[in-house]
Amino acid sequence: MKCVNLLYLPRCTLFSIAFISLGYVMPSLAGGVALSATRIIYPEVEKQVSINVTNYDDKESFLVQSWVVDKLGVKSTSFIVSPLLFVLKPGKMNMLRIMYNGPALPEGKESIFYLNNKAIPSVEKKSQAGNTLQIASQSVIKLFVRPKHLSVNPSEAPAMLRCQLHEGGLIISNTSPYFVTLVNFNVDGKKQPNTMVPPLSSETVRPSGATKGAVTYQTLNDYGAITPALACKA
Repeated sequence: MKCVNLLYLPRCTLFSIAFISLGYVMPSLAGGVALSATRIIYPEVEKQVSINVTNYDDKESFLVQSWVVDKLGVKSTSFIVSPLLFVLKPGKMNMLRIMYNGPALPEGKESIFYLNNKAIPSVEKKSQAGNTLQIASQSVIKLFVRPKHLSVNPSEAPAMLRCQLHEGGLIISNTSPYFVTLVNFNVDGKKQPNTMVPPLSSETVRPSGATKGAVTYQTLNDYGAITPALACKA
């Protein structure tokens, strides 16, 4: 997960930029505000899931706004996030509750959405008249909706990837029902960009600096921790 800085100037428009990345384990931080996890697993059987939002700044209050978008970045009306908008005082924590009330999702594999969390610092009245620059920050983390009774355990998913080098491209097939995010991803010993492979699908990447050789990788588990290294089988 990475955060995005949004420049906010008095009497000007706030330009929103959404940036989604394949992050490592660290607090999901937006300004002085942090989410308690880098990803959310939403079991289909649960009515709701929750995540904590903490203000680590000891002086500044933040206006916090949260919402969910789909994989195309379109705001989803299938999720209710509560509270939708609130003020988070210095050193305080609040809990976000996320509820899915949309149509049925695919039963045999995970579905992915993204939780957006924007933190806008408060402005004192005496500074509003001046040329004050505010920084509003936005963090984005993955939200996986997981059906019940999937065919395999999530810990088995990393070993279920299959790789095939073909005409300068690497086809990574995911035979598991889970999204698998590759980190420390190497082809012939040369590091490649982090890559997420959808469940029961494939992803084609163009290896940088390598066209053949062994494919090795690690993945991120449900808690955002890095799993042991594996060699991708053909």
